[in-house]
Amino acid sequence: MDHGELDLAGLVWDIKAWGRELGFGAVGITDCALDNTEAELLAWLDKGYHGEMDYMAKHGVKRARPAELVPGTLRIISARMNYLPPQAAESWTVMGDGDLAFISRYALGRDYHKVLRTRLQQLATRIEAAVGAFSYRVFTDSAPVMEVALAANAGLGWRGKHTLLLDRDAGSWFFLGEIYTDLPLPVDSPASAHCGSCQACLDICPTRAIVAPYELDARRCISYLTIEHPGSIPVVLRPLMGNRIYGCDDCQLVCPWNRFARTSELADFSVRNGLDGAALAALFAWSEHDFDTRLQGSAIRRIGYERWLRNIAVALGNAPTSDAAVDALHSRAGHPSALVREHVQWALSRHIEAAKLERHGQD
Repeated sequence: MDHGELDLAGLVWDIKAWGRELGFGAVGITDCALDNTEAELLAWLDKGYHGEMDYMAKHGVKRARPAELVPGTLRIISARMNYLPPQAAESWTVMGDGDLAFISRYALGRDYHKVLRTRLQQLATRIEAAVGAFSYRVFTDSAPVMEVALAANAGLGWRGKHTLLLDRDAGSWFFLGEIYTDLPLPVDSPASAHCGSCQACLDICPTRAIVAPYELDARRCISYLTIEHPGSIPVVLRPLMGNRIYGCDDCQLVCPWNRFARTSELADFSVRNGLDGAALAALFAWSEHDFDTRLQGSAIRRIGYERWLRNIAVALGNAPTSDAAVDALHSRAGHPSALVREHVQWALSRHIEAAKLERHGQD
């Protein structure tokens, strides 16, 4: 079918309705214009804020030029999906208990890449059934895509000072996904920003990774350090990580707009393996087989067992001194990985120093 013969406005209405049926909280349409975003990306890369995420620099400006990434692209269908588990343990309570592990709430259930990609493909299939064959490509954090900028341009929210997308009615507890297409759909208007003078996210960041409004130094971000960073975590940052072993939600937890966030209605994002408040020592005792089997289908699995132990070792070093914490660390002191051994020794030295200070205080 010739695209010129389509009722494009009616098709957009249908696409948004189908999106809601598939579990998306909202769907919007935008064009390929990302001129300002391209300049911001290049400035961010020039400052080295991407750390060891070489893929951020590898694709260069293609990330900000959708039509170069997928030739023929005219529009981007942007969609968001709520992920906050409805029955997860209260986040601040978990972070306040140094014997427990805090895991970013997005990673407590099934891997979002699989969930969103499947739903977006189903949406594309429904569009194809309605209009005939058309050119498209589905993305879910899987290619050089400026998803926050595209979603903002599509009217799904605005880029908050913490650099995440925010919406007045949904906060920020949602995933984003895109369909690049050659359909010349009518576009939505960008949403206006509503952060105002608030800088709660900057103030709460444990490592001061949000160096200025709308500017994140990933090298200091706990999410980067626990997930993307492959090597030794800088010693100066380890005490600031607390018990966060995979990701960090502080900037979202403190954001006033998340008072209006909605929990997910999808069983895929329900808590698995009790990871919303598991004991650090128990997770540290997992064998590599335990890690691989229990986290099958989880986003956490992609960091690998070595980083899993590295992260937990840091958290155990920040935990209150106890026989359980110290014994757990000693159990991995001879681990084959030099990376794990280094972080275990650092953690044990923390407890040795704490014991010395306690004895000194009693003298």
